Amino acid sequence: MILCITLLLFGQVSAPRIQRPAPDQPLPFSHKTHVAGGLDCKQCHPMPDPGDFATLPPASFCMSCHQAVKKESPHIARLAEFHNAARKIPWARVYRIPDYVFFNHKKHVSVDGVNCETCHGPVAERDVLRREKEVGMQACMDCHRARGASNDCLYCHEQR
Repeated sequence: MILCITLLLFGQVSAPRIQRPAPDQPLPFSHKTHVAGGLDCKQCHPMPDPGDFATLPPASFCMSCHQAVKKESPHIARLAEFHNAARKIPWARVYRIPDYVFFNHKKHVSVDGVNCETCHGPVAERDVLRREKEVGMQACMDCHRARGASNDCLYCHEQR
């Protein structure tokens, strides 16, 4: 036990990766299946100007295919209920950054070598989505450092 802790502290052994549970979602959704069907991130998650947020699709977007695809599924019937009632699907957030952090999705994905997977992990391979990557200050600063972006406090944070 002491040897394991010593090796862990001194970098001889990597810390075990804790897998976070996936949040409960109102509908099952497989990114893997939808990507295999030809969809890409920006089709379902457009970034309207100024690009601060990648949005979630309305039920009407989903129903444009699901009126014919898997329409007998009870999950698609529930999707149709959201659509028919003109209600947003109450997806549980998987990633969230604090409100006091300035973050613009559009600016980040315009940087060479940065794409959705950089921060969100291999979403296209997942049937169930959970937070796989850290999006805290240290992870952001490490990424900025690696890409030569500013780590000045006011670059990402509002002055208080």
